[in-house]
Amino acid sequence: MIKLTFPALTFIFLTSCYSLTRSVEAGKPYCDKIRWPEEYKLSEADFYIHNRIDIKASPETVWNILIKAETWPDWYEGMSNVKVQGSSEGTLEDQSYFTFRTMGRDFDGTIREFEPFERLAWETTNDKLNAYHAWLIVPTEEGCRVITDESQHGKLARLQKTFLPRKLQNLHDLWLVELKRKAEGAE
Repeated sequence: MIKLTFPALTFIFLTSCYSLTRSVEAGKPYCDKIRWPEEYKLSEADFYIHNRIDIKASPETVWNILIKAETWPDWYEGMSNVKVQGSSEGTLEDQSYFTFRTMGRDFDGTIREFEPFERLAWETTNDKLNAYHAWLIVPTEEGCRVITDESQHGKLARLQKTFLPRKLQNLHDLWLVELKRKAEGAE
């Protein structure tokens, strides 16, 4: 068993705080464009993750892949058991409710923002974590830039920030790389 000393715990705490600040700075100016609900504003977050990628495909192409939630597990290993309630095609719509499994836990999600080809966001809840996951699709000369940010609260968010700060960051990077591959292959 590993015994953590006070200096080690202090280091872990300070580096965790620094990584949140660094993540927010890395996310600018995009995190400022997200319509964070009051309880998920970054100043209130226990954990925040920012990811972005440039894709040589139209915002419409990216959007049409992204809203097909039940297909995510086919091309993104970080998600399984996705089920969109009330959708025979497994496609997200405004106010959709869906369930999914990620990082070994089951979650419920409700769409909170749904602006075709531009914005998609959902709130997820779990007994130990609440999160707001937002996507922005910004047109560029060569296609679009896709941003995905997540603000989290709760016991799991604090533990993740301290002990696994890069795990979700890496999973979201993979999600974006696979989204890019699919979108660029579709055009």
